[in-house]
Amino acid sequence: MRNKYAPLTVSLVLFFATHLALAQGGNELYQTYCASCHGEDLMGGNGSSFLDGQWKHGSGKGQITRNIRFGIAQVGMPAFDKVLDEDQVGSILDYILEAEQGAMASNDSIPNQLQTLDYNVDVEVFAEGLSIPWAIAFVDDSHMLVTERSGQLRMIANGELQDAVQGTPEVLAEGQGGLLDVAVDPEYDQNGWVYLSFSHKLESDTAETAGAMTKLVRGKIEDNQWVDEEVIFEAPHELYITTRHHYGDRIVFDPEGHLYFSIGERGQQDQAQDITRPNGKIHRINRDGSIPEDNPFVNEPDAIPSIFTYGNRNPQGLAVHPQTGQVWETEHGPMGGDEVNIVKAGANYGWPVITYGRNYNGTSITDITQKEGMEQPIKYWKPSIAVCGIEFYQGNEFARWENKLLVGALAYEEVRLLSVVDNRVMHDEVIMKNVGRVRDVAPGPDGAIYVVMNEPDIILKLTASEEQATVDAGEE
Repeated sequence: MRNKYAPLTVSLVLFFATHLALAQGGNELYQTYCASCHGEDLMGGNGSSFLDGQWKHGSGKGQITRNIRFGIAQVGMPAFDKVLDEDQVGSILDYILEAEQGAMASNDSIPNQLQTLDYNVDVEVFAEGLSIPWAIAFVDDSHMLVTERSGQLRMIANGELQDAVQGTPEVLAEGQGGLLDVAVDPEYDQNGWVYLSFSHKLESDTAETAGAMTKLVRGKIEDNQWVDEEVIFEAPHELYITTRHHYGDRIVFDPEGHLYFSIGERGQQDQAQDITRPNGKIHRINRDGSIPEDNPFVNEPDAIPSIFTYGNRNPQGLAVHPQTGQVWETEHGPMGGDEVNIVKAGANYGWPVITYGRNYNGTSITDITQKEGMEQPIKYWKPSIAVCGIEFYQGNEFARWENKLLVGALAYEEVRLLSVVDNRVMHDEVIMKNVGRVRDVAPGPDGAIYVVMNEPDIILKLTASEEQATVDAGEE
């Protein structure tokens, strides 16, 4: 007897088979065109997460489809209408929305212990209840400062998260902008100075057209109040840009006490080669904001005198080598081409004339990776790991890692350990993986390694396990 539901059954089978094929195709297309920015697991990298339920530029399928096809220029998202057809865009969207629906916000992925080549590493949650933590700085053995990108500066005292410091600067918490780095003066015990970098917005009739740029101030914290603020870097307002991405920024001090900070090219790639503009550069100033007389471009007409290097894309890692005093830098490439560089006065690091990466939509940026007069990276990653905060390890907790470079990665959700010999990276080990997006990483005064995470928004503390410590003691 003929089954009257057979046509319907066949239709359902075809529907689900087609849907499955589209979902599988969407996964592959996502990995090709989207993962370098939004993460292989959709949890974010340079771009936002697709699993947090927050759609800042429209949540309907029609609006998201338009965003994929035509891009969002102000946040640096390219248009894909030239490389993806309607069905391909639809399959990517189906894949994203299905993954979002099935995502569960949980810290269950945090392991109790990690295994590395040298140590078994214990992992504990040091601080939680944060909102997109961005950077940490140690005031002393028991006090740490942490920035939240939404604009709050928080103190962690003896392991307890305190209320936000009052009176800190207003920030543009939009796109990749907000409150960024925090640093403590090398002579903090004598002067009490704390340095902040943030995205600063000009006043405008409409928020969308307001220019913005990275700005630096310093101030002091008294009774949980931000006081005595001084501006130490503010670009000419006519050079502000309406985009909302690639702000940089990290702050470090060299052995002579100079302050280095980075500004991304703000999505205006050609301006990275223009020394009359602040973006796409690493800057060097004195701690009071004055300009060192030996800066490389102080005598160049119309040049921004604080510029120390140029041709940098989006540097979000700066660290000073504890033995040589050299400043090391990491910067985001596009789709491929994340870099590790040593900062040299007046050097051109090539962006966008040379790069090991491609545009996010897969098209070519340039057909050359080397050019005379432009620096080659000490190391590069292809595909991009979305390299972020870095710091050289010093401390007794992990003695075998002394002077090795800790590297955080957003999209690849990693902490890496780079062995450096004579300005060369000899070994690259992943010591933590798939716990969340790593925004910053730094050894503390106690020798533990503190890892600033996004999604989940926590700070982890890594220590050598007691078991490992016993083994080490037996070897001595």
